[in-house]
Amino acid sequence: MLLANMGAKCKHVQHYAIKAVLQKQVLVKANLYLLEPPITITADRSIRSAGTVHDFYSEGDYWWPNPNDINGAYIQKDGQTNPNNFVAHRKAMIRFSQILGTLASAYCVTKKEVYVQHAFKHLKAWFIDTATLMNPSLLYAQAIKGKATGRSIGVIDMIQMVEVAQAVNVMQKAKLVDVVALQKIKNWFAQYLKWVTTHPYGVEERDAKNNHATCWVMQVAVFAKLVGNDSLLNDCSSRFTNILLPNQMAIDGSFPLELKRTKPYGYSLFNLDAMTTICQVLSTPKNNLWSFKLTDGRSIKNAINFMFPFIANKASWSYPKDVMFWNDWPVAQPSLLFGYFQFNNNNWLKEWKRLNHFPTNDEVIRNLPVRNPLIWL
Repeated sequence: MLLANMGAKCKHVQHYAIKAVLQKQVLVKANLYLLEPPITITADRSIRSAGTVHDFYSEGDYWWPNPNDINGAYIQKDGQTNPNNFVAHRKAMIRFSQILGTLASAYCVTKKEVYVQHAFKHLKAWFIDTATLMNPSLLYAQAIKGKATGRSIGVIDMIQMVEVAQAVNVMQKAKLVDVVALQKIKNWFAQYLKWVTTHPYGVEERDAKNNHATCWVMQVAVFAKLVGNDSLLNDCSSRFTNILLPNQMAIDGSFPLELKRTKPYGYSLFNLDAMTTICQVLSTPKNNLWSFKLTDGRSIKNAINFMFPFIANKASWSYPKDVMFWNDWPVAQPSLLFGYFQFNNNNWLKEWKRLNHFPTNDEVIRNLPVRNPLIWL
């Protein structure tokens, strides 16, 4: 009992220390967001979208016009983002995520219900209001002009909703929560889960070999936890231990498929953040993914240990530099914070504190689905 009490006290001190780092800026941002109206995907529509005004649409980042056939199908330039592709829906979803995550963080810090009430204005616009809602599917994501109206890899765009779902999860017991709206929001996520686990796009993404499979598990785990789908939670846990870790991680803790990309540093950070988020969401006293090890010793701790020296000193990176955004990484990676809470490595916490907690680069923000750690701890 004494050890248990000491552990609880230690966790309390740790949480307080994290709040001290983030609280001031979180409250400033949250109070500004109280003035922001909802903007959903219905505010913008691309003439190239094959869907309706309520269907999320995005275009493959690395696809460009063919200089030899300007009106023909696009060609790929891996790792090089085309700034002229349609990204308005993705930006709207990211904005939504930032607002919800920040408002929920402010609620966690202050317990003021005004943050919950404003958050639900945005939630109702996205998931309930028939004039502005988004359909619970991603049929038209990551489209390519002249090649595809949508693709399975577009499912990864939905990671921008993980902090929305987590925000709902931490706010749902607030005194002034709209319980009718809450159930409708959960129903929306339940419908999306049915789509992403049965539609060919979702199934193909689930069976990918790299960060796309990781992000499938991450989003499904977060959404399943919100709606109470134990079957999917168990499936996600099994996928982490039986598929993601053994198929993606090398014995040294690296992710070889990410290292082969044209942005190996950014992709390695991204996949590690997603994997540690999975551990944070799914771990239980009886099934602790943080302590899980494969028979050859591989574990999530190995992956953090592999990347940490390169986070602390990027100049030591011994692989090719990213073709874009090399100077914008790292930031306050959630893998360091989540890992610290499990393994008490103070060097990880020290580095997390030192790094930028509020990045402004669009590419970094897009690839940092956990931007508000206060709602995850």
